Amino acid sequence: MRTLARAVTGMDLPAVEKISESQAEDPFQILIATLLSARTQDATTHAASTRLFKRARTPRTMARLEVKEIEKLIYPVSFYRNKARHVKACCQMLIDRHGGRVPPTMDALTELPGVGRKTANLVLILGFKSGQNICVDTHVHRISNRLGWVRTREPEETEQALYRSTESRWWPYINLYLVTWGQNVCRPVYPRCGDCVIAGDCRRIGVNGRS
Repeated sequence: MRTLARAVTGMDLPAVEKISESQAEDPFQILIATLLSARTQDATTHAASTRLFKRARTPRTMARLEVKEIEKLIYPVSFYRNKARHVKACCQMLIDRHGGRVPPTMDALTELPGVGRKTANLVLILGFKSGQNICVDTHVHRISNRLGWVRTREPEETEQALYRSTESRWWPYINLYLVTWGQNVCRPVYPRCGDCVIAGDCRRIGVNGRS
C-alpha cells in the first residue's frame, strides 16, 4: 500500500475524489456524484456533476428540479433517466427524513433511492472521514482478486473479505489507490504488468489465464 501510495501521486484522481476536494468534502455532492458515476467514465461523471451542481447545490434546490431537467443536465451518464429519478427522490428523502442533511450511517444511507454499499461507503469515507469503511467498486474487486488478497465473486463479498485480509489503517485509502491504479496501469484488459510497481507481489490471478 505504501508503494501504491507513492506510485499514484501525480496521477489523475477519480472523478468523485476531484469533486470531494473541490467542494470541501461536501457529503451531499459526494453522494450525488457517486450516484452518477456508476458504469460511467470519470470524465463524463465529472462534467455531468459539475453541470448539475451549477444548477443546484443543495438537496432542497435539487429536489425542486423536474426530472427532465436533471436528465438534460446529467446526460450522457449511463442510465441517465433512472439516475435522474433517483437523484430527485434521494433529495426529497433527505429533506423529509433527515432535515436536508446527508445521514452519517450505513443503514440510513442505503435506505436512500439508488444508494448501495459502494456509494454509502464512499460517502462515509470522503464526506465523514470514516476510517472504518472500505469502498469496493469494479476496480477494487478486480485488482484485489488479481493480487490474490481475496478470492471472491461479488463486490460485497470482496468488501467483507478485505476487512479480514487488510490492515484497518489502509481501509479509507484502498478505493483511491486501487481505482487510480486500475485506471492507469492494472487495467481490466491488457494490464501494464511491466510498468507495475507491485508486480513482484502480484499473483496475476486471471491474467493470461493464470489461476
